[in-house]
Amino acid sequence: MSSIEEESTATEAELTRQLNNWLERVEPTDDAVRSEALAYIDTLTKPPGSLGGIEQLVVDLAGITREVKPKVSPAAVIVMAADHGIAVEGVSAYPQEVTAQMVANFLQGGAAINVFARQIGAEVTVVDMGVAANLEAWTPKDTMTRLELHKIRKGTANMLSEAAMTRSEAITAILVGVEIAENAIKRGAKCIIPGEMGIGNTTSSSAIVALLSGHSVEAVTGPGTGIEGERLLFKQRLIEKAIALHLPDQKDGLDVLMKVGGLEIAGITGLIIGAAVYRIPVLLDGFICGAAALVARSLNLYTVDYMVAGHLSLEPGHRIVLEVLGKKPLLQLQLRLGEGSGAALAYPLLEAASRMISEMATFQSAGISDSN
Repeated sequence: MSSIEEESTATEAELTRQLNNWLERVEPTDDAVRSEALAYIDTLTKPPGSLGGIEQLVVDLAGITREVKPKVSPAAVIVMAADHGIAVEGVSAYPQEVTAQMVANFLQGGAAINVFARQIGAEVTVVDMGVAANLEAWTPKDTMTRLELHKIRKGTANMLSEAAMTRSEAITAILVGVEIAENAIKRGAKCIIPGEMGIGNTTSSSAIVALLSGHSVEAVTGPGTGIEGERLLFKQRLIEKAIALHLPDQKDGLDVLMKVGGLEIAGITGLIIGAAVYRIPVLLDGFICGAAALVARSLNLYTVDYMVAGHLSLEPGHRIVLEVLGKKPLLQLQLRLGEGSGAALAYPLLEAASRMISEMATFQSAGISDSN
């Protein structure tokens, strides 16, 4: 029996203990290393501060990794997939079966995230956290793609009538994410790029973001897969109704997650925690990853220090997420696809920052006169 299978049969108290053990291992980033990196950057052959945000990025990476010359390669793209019970209410422009169909596309190497991952030389792992279809017989056809089966249940419950999942299921899903991150890091990953797939997940994410940010449902809820007008208003009303039914504790990210969240969102929360424990950066994608980031922040504030915002999504709630996290996005390309696509596009900037501090000559080594 694997550790995840053992967790699935454990009591809620034992699961909570395991999660707390991971959370207690997350420490603040290292300010001394940040200062050392900043001082070294000022010795490189350029005017001080002339590389702007790239300099700030590498200082952040140094603090995360505790290395003056941090390494971020190779990256691991991890796409969490799960279905949502709320999808039956028509909150998406696509039917629920598209979740499984897109997983097949990932495994065949044909999705946007596969293309962008190949560009940056990253392995893609697709994790079945709760897809309604059976994926046991599916095998990846793309040599850079892996499939891992960790189905907690076949999709969440419809949060309009009951909690999306039990507390034990939510914790188990987080622990799956931690273990997936840990395994990727043990295979050599120096950066975690979370992605997601799940029809209906912007609805769950909007509920999470509204609750954990303190903003209204209307302010954080956008078109998702492309709905607008009356359908968007309908989506917002459903979210408000679910929140009113369950009254999640806004100070408890786990309570919010179990009542209105998603299994893939829980898995991404675990990825963030795992990356933080092992002191490597987690490059956030868009709105759904942002919802998971707010859950992780609620569980341990230090996890925020390990997050880098890959881009600003067109989803209106994502700007609010980044404001709460105190993060500036690396890119603003009007993206709203998900899958980890925006983060994968931003990853070369992390690589550039890493190479800048590792490969640039200093004034002394190049024999160039420094400024007075």
